[in-house]
Amino acid sequence: MQNPRRVRELGVIVGTLPTGPLNAITDVPGVRVGQTTLTGDGLNTGVTAIVPDGYAETLPAAVAVGNGYGKLIGTTQVDELGVIETPILLTGTLSTFRVADALVTWLLDRNPRATSLNPIVGETNDGYLSDIRSRPITPEHVHAALDSASSSLPLEGCAGAGTGTTALGFKAGIGTASRTLNGNTVGVLVQANFSGLLTVLGHPIPATPIDADGNSCMIVVATDLPLDSRQLGRLARRAVFAMGRVGSDFAPGSGDYAIAFTSNRTPGYADGDLRGPFQAVTESVEEALLNSLTMARTTTGHRGHTAHAVPHDLIRGLT
Repeated sequence: MQNPRRVRELGVIVGTLPTGPLNAITDVPGVRVGQTTLTGDGLNTGVTAIVPDGYAETLPAAVAVGNGYGKLIGTTQVDELGVIETPILLTGTLSTFRVADALVTWLLDRNPRATSLNPIVGETNDGYLSDIRSRPITPEHVHAALDSASSSLPLEGCAGAGTGTTALGFKAGIGTASRTLNGNTVGVLVQANFSGLLTVLGHPIPATPIDADGNSCMIVVATDLPLDSRQLGRLARRAVFAMGRVGSDFAPGSGDYAIAFTSNRTPGYADGDLRGPFQAVTESVEEALLNSLTMARTTTGHRGHTAHAVPHDLIRGLT
């Protein structure tokens, strides 16, 4: 059985920009990630929490919708005000609402004066490998993910909200990557669960299609660049576009979303200078999606369904 490896460990280098120290979303200063993973008894699911410092005072943000066949709680207020005011959580489809409620409880416990909150919770459908109808996520699982959030390299593949997801015919999950630009950082985290033909640097990697319900992808983009919400929206759209670089077929039943935020509340970036950030986000998303696959393990779950990890020998050394 092969051991999980990040795609760079397999000799595959995506793009030309330098990565951050961890090549992860947590390279962005003040961004932490925590995860809770549930396995056994027909379950392969969990929670992934992206917790940026300063969220309670709001951070500039935007959402891009590639295809709206999904659930992303809190989007209308982000569109209206251009900010987030809570951490961003990811989970399985039918647990979305329980996660949002648990997030609100966690926030209320920390702010006794709060009377309105806009929780941000996204999802993909992990029902092929997990008993999704059981809605197993509890407040304790959500609070554990939030409380454990750290600036270390997040677990990838079969972890947190990616424990039961598949993509491009293989087992997938959580993936992350980053790029640096003149002292600033763009980092992404993905929850990959979509169909298409896996493509690595232009090389197709055929697989037997997985007959899974729902095809979706959640992409979280973090940066410390001084961007306003409109510019963050442009960045988020490029994040969705980048799914095509790894072979997404953007199926009609796919919920493809990106949410981008910055820790820098002093916008001052010229639109004409966005070429670099656009490149950074597309390279980061491409690499994060590949990491979500190469870091995953073959998994057997609900009703005996099995999703196989992509064989590393099919990818190793591609240029």
